[in-house]
Amino acid sequence: MYTLTRVIIFLLFTVVVKGQEKGTTIVLEIENISSEEGQMLIGLYDSSDNWLQKPVKGMVGKIENGQSIVRFLDIPNGTYAISVFHDEDNDGKLDSFLGIPTEATGSSNDAPARFGPPTWKDAKFEVSGGTTTQIINL
Repeated sequence: MYTLTRVIIFLLFTVVVKGQEKGTTIVLEIENISSEEGQMLIGLYDSSDNWLQKPVKGMVGKIENGQSIVRFLDIPNGTYAISVFHDEDNDGKLDSFLGIPTEATGSSNDAPARFGPPTWKDAKFEVSGGTTTQIINL
């Protein structure tokens, strides 16, 4: 009986610890989208080396009433940045003319794009449990 009680306590402890290991949820709200044509393509990045090159997670956001809301679930604690663009023609790539985007773009912290893409330094934010919300205005 004593051994059975110890096993049950161990199993309950394991379930509680596993439940606490879940990562953060990042809620992304993209506001001021000019039209409901197309989709939002979203990348979540975890380092300056990967910034705008290799996202750790990508999502497609549906546009409704000038906004798009997506959730990245179970994200480990750390430093991240988000980049988005309005893929108006649904071709899966950012359209540009002479290297300048012709589709709306944005980044976490509403990091500015000055003479080129936003920097990792301006776009990065910390994630440390619970829910983190980022709002990007296009």
